[in-house]
Amino acid sequence: MALSSRLPSSTPIYQSRNPNPSPQIKAFTLNCSSDSPKASPFTEKHSIERYQRDSWVYKTQLPQPSCSCQLPSDQDFVRDYDIAMQLPELKKLVEVLREKRRDENGGETKGAGNVFLVGTGPGDPELLTIKALRVIESADLLLYDRLVSNDVLNLVGPNANLLYVGKTAGYHSRTQQEEIHELLLSFAEAGANVVRLKGGDPLVFGRGGEEMDFLQQQGIEVKVIPGITAASGIAAELGIPLTHRGVATSVRFLTGHSRKGGTDPLFVAVNAADPDSTLVVYMGLSTLPSLASKLMLHGLPDNTPAAAIERGTTPQQRIVFAELKDLADEIATNQLVSPSLIIIGKVVALSPLWPHAMLETSSLVESR
Repeated sequence: MALSSRLPSSTPIYQSRNPNPSPQIKAFTLNCSSDSPKASPFTEKHSIERYQRDSWVYKTQLPQPSCSCQLPSDQDFVRDYDIAMQLPELKKLVEVLREKRRDENGGETKGAGNVFLVGTGPGDPELLTIKALRVIESADLLLYDRLVSNDVLNLVGPNANLLYVGKTAGYHSRTQQEEIHELLLSFAEAGANVVRLKGGDPLVFGRGGEEMDFLQQQGIEVKVIPGITAASGIAAELGIPLTHRGVATSVRFLTGHSRKGGTDPLFVAVNAADPDSTLVVYMGLSTLPSLASKLMLHGLPDNTPAAAIERGTTPQQRIVFAELKDLADEIATNQLVSPSLIIIGKVVALSPLWPHAMLETSSLVESR
């Protein structure tokens, strides 16, 4: 089925700490050094890197900026409806791929191409698997979202086409998700090697299961290449063991967003308030105040060590350490933004960066 029949035609170096932290300290913040503190390693909507990598689909809509100039403001919502604006070039690309395949096979149409769901990890390109790197370098088309770092995109082969299909926080369009499904299907049917790049791991809060299910129902084989999920990558970066004998016997991953959105989706708090477990909250900045209150209401001590990490494993990483009762306020004070991860549990105090380490670690060790 043609693409046009499916989609509408328009539409870390840390700052030094005080070696003798005061027992009065309630929270602690670490900033990684950076030549440009406000620069994001991720593909934000207006980043220069994104305009440059996606120029093949925007060359007729917007002027292309050079690295020394300011980005142009959006005109007529050009970048608010990314996939729709790119349809003309996408249709051309599908036809080129089909013709190329027919030429290579003597006019015969062969089977579908390959679709890979690839996890790119929490941001540091050196955390990619060898298999992921090989697939990224050999792809014909890569669909990526805002949690894929620019350093990872720089590994893409020179002949590949990149297509941004991300969403900003708070905007989750079911229509756009369906369009992504159809794009994957159309290019696979044209014989392309299609890679869907996802931050972290595709099957851990990455909606990879939905894309895999859709394509498999259409008879397309999907290969999943796992990535280091943010919980593992960021915890390792900070020296936080997610489980530790005598301290945490289990770890639980939570999402801060419900399927239908809203500010209070964390009904699981009643079962998650376990002092012997580690909680890792993805996408939870906006709902943390509610979650923290519920966890404490259901028995988790209010002085439980916790951390929030913005842009973990990248040079722009920022960290807030605090007790659970103070964490939401400290996040607001330090203006952490997405993507950020939250880790709650006694294991946080085992990090060498925990500001109360001299005061608390010994008691944890003695209690084991």
